[in-house]
Amino acid sequence: MKKIGVASAFMYPEPERLVFGKKTLCYLEKDMGRYLSQAGAMPILIPDLEDKELNQFISELDGFVFQGGTDIAPKTYGEEPIEDGKWKGDPVRDAYELKIMNYAIDNNKPVFGICRGFQLMNVHFGGTLYQDINTQLAESIVHRDAELYDQLNHEIKIISSGILAELYADEKFPIVNSVHHQGVKDLGNNLDILAESMDDQIIEAFAWNKCELGKVMGVQWHPEFLYNSKERVIEANSIYHLFLDFC
Repeated sequence: MKKIGVASAFMYPEPERLVFGKKTLCYLEKDMGRYLSQAGAMPILIPDLEDKELNQFISELDGFVFQGGTDIAPKTYGEEPIEDGKWKGDPVRDAYELKIMNYAIDNNKPVFGICRGFQLMNVHFGGTLYQDINTQLAESIVHRDAELYDQLNHEIKIISSGILAELYADEKFPIVNSVHHQGVKDLGNNLDILAESMDDQIIEAFAWNKCELGKVMGVQWHPEFLYNSKERVIEANSIYHLFLDFC
């Protein structure tokens, strides 16, 4: 079995929470767990450990997935929060995940970033983010709707020279879900754009070009949510199977 390390999402102490209210939780969203648990793959949640123990733990893994969740803190990419600190993000999770990503890149491991994980990859490689797309890009389309959630979709333009063009060669009008309010502003170093939002050119996918094509890549959409879309959307498994091939 291929051991796929999944960086944890965090839930911090909330005394009013009845279960583990005074504890920090490390968790994996259910659909993500099901999506990653395909034939030959065993997703393993990476705990928040001290550096020595963390390095020992992740050295046993074959590849790394960075899942969605809370915002990335502006200070992680050298900015101050806009709108009186409305978008503070999660610097604790940022630091934890960046340690894992540093290890993965330094040791030539496959990396697959999804939503927040995609944004974290951009920051890792020196890029920045729009803290809130609708605030900072007035001409943008709606990329997140709390009520529609994973039923909010839009078309993307796949770059013809990239690996996604090979995976989705038969998709004439590729549609993906959109569950994010932050996005790539300044693209990180040595990242090649693979797809953009058709309507406002927000970057939707990229790959690092200092390794084999597609070995380190990320997408802004949630492939793990595509299975329940009411609208026809692109197929979800091809991109994950590519990652598993590298693992």
